[in-house]
Amino acid sequence: MDEKLRIARRNAGMKLGWLMHAAVYVVVNAVLVAANLAIDPAVRWSAFPLAGWGIGLAIHGAAVWIATGGGGLRDRMIRRELERLG
Repeated sequence: MDEKLRIARRNAGMKLGWLMHAAVYVVVNAVLVAANLAIDPAVRWSAFPLAGWGIGLAIHGAAVWIATGGGGLRDRMIRRELERLG
């Protein structure tokens, strides 16, 4: 049981870390977009940090999803295969 608790805590921590990363991404990029629109709406410089950081956030999310078992996808697929096999 201790091993399951350790894994559950690790997975929850990884998911929480990604959620915090996503929240900071949204807040900071909202400020950057607002500043961009206030300074010079004709030049969309805020798209560069939005896209660059977005790629990093997506990679972080994929790493968390893979490390924590894909949100139960594997378990659902196993159950479906078992049902199919009878």
